[in-house]
Amino acid sequence: MIKLSKMTDYAVVVMARMARDGACVQTVPQLAERTGVPAPTVAKLMKLLAPAGLMESHRGATGGYSLTRAAEGISIADIISAVDGPIALTACVDGAEGHCDVESLCPMRGNWDKVNRAVRRALEEVTLADMSTVPAFPPLTPVGVAIEQDVLIDNRRTGRTTRGIGEKHGCDA
Repeated sequence: MIKLSKMTDYAVVVMARMARDGACVQTVPQLAERTGVPAPTVAKLMKLLAPAGLMESHRGATGGYSLTRAAEGISIADIISAVDGPIALTACVDGAEGHCDVESLCPMRGNWDKVNRAVRRALEEVTLADMSTVPAFPPLTPVGVAIEQDVLIDNRRTGRTTRGIGEKHGCDA
């Protein structure tokens, strides 16, 4: 099974939230509250995404983090590479030598490159903007729960209830 890491999943969640909020600076605690991703995890993600050029750190009293470019210019492949390293389905793809004990004898040697390139291309075509769009169906919400027109969402990743897509507070909260 090909599966993304939890950290990559969380990175997409946090960055998609930032993209929906627009070009503003947000703190780790704000992002944690707005996404349901624990603050230590958000902080760790920022330390991975900033050096990769996807996130910019702002110092000072009004400091925090912002996206370095528009969501349309950030691919899911960019995010995966920043968090998990190069996209590679097997140890021997794209000329990475010395990672497989039977590489010199392997009948598949070089053939996995074609599959790996196809997967990478597909991930490069999906942007953060694509992942940031609100689904056409309403989010799952606990029955009868609403706070000042904000929707509470049961976050299955963390077990916490957080403010959802219909919230009013954006970056100025």
